[in-house]
Amino acid sequence: MRDIWNTRHTAISMPGGESWIKKKYFISQRVAPAVMDEELSPLEYLLPSGKQRIGLIILNQPLDKDYLDILWSKAVVTACADGGANHLYHITRKSDSFRPDYISGDFDSITAEVRAFYADKGCRLIETSDQDFTDYTKCLLIMVEEIQQRNLQVDAIVTLGGLAGRLDQIMATLETLHHALSMTQLPLLVIQGTSLAYLLRPGKHALGVNTGIEGDWCGLIPVGGPCQTTTTGLRWNLDNQVLQFGKLVSTSNTYESVSPGQPRKRITVTTDQPLLWSMGILKGLQ
Repeated sequence: MRDIWNTRHTAISMPGGESWIKKKYFISQRVAPAVMDEELSPLEYLLPSGKQRIGLIILNQPLDKDYLDILWSKAVVTACADGGANHLYHITRKSDSFRPDYISGDFDSITAEVRAFYADKGCRLIETSDQDFTDYTKCLLIMVEEIQQRNLQVDAIVTLGGLAGRLDQIMATLETLHHALSMTQLPLLVIQGTSLAYLLRPGKHALGVNTGIEGDWCGLIPVGGPCQTTTTGLRWNLDNQVLQFGKLVSTSNTYESVSPGQPRKRITVTTDQPLLWSMGILKGLQ
């Protein structure tokens, strides 16, 4: 167990001009605690055999086509945040099979060619010009509204992109995860390359790690402030210890050893504040 992190809440103006997020979600800013009634296996969403139903958001970063194919097949609602549409357009070679339900953002990244292509295909273009929130946060809020209004049965929202490239943009991704706790009870997973990020809300969690595509590493990062934390199932467990930058952080952790042929124990995490779970992905083994 080694190394440690921090963030804060910010504000979306929709075309009508009101601060939409603040009005709908941040008046109280209360975060409901987790209820550990079933185990979540984060990487099951990347298994072709999985039956999960998801909302899928594509960010403005390079796409992994294998991930995209699997996640798109499970998606009941799909969206691109601004320039994410450029990546979808090029990696799918303009395929009609990959038409998102909507594209949202301030549209400073999407190209004229891509915007015209998807508009012609009937994709909704939703301009969200407010600069106090990222295109990802705004796209997520629209998706939460979409799921509620259409009464969609969704198990999780999965985001492709957001964990590579510029550090400030990675931190913005993590901030969106904090906003999400006030928006929805659905798990919000971020996947890119060999990494997955999932912000645990306060409470007790059980995480399954037996899909066969888990990498060797995992971590618990206190990105929003000190977290009093207890874990089981890790090589370096925490026993009611405080994770905090400048004191203690659990990176480069791994899973408790088991006998050959035996499944790993599930991971349990109890935290009094939002706590970032990160884990490695073995690629090419699905």
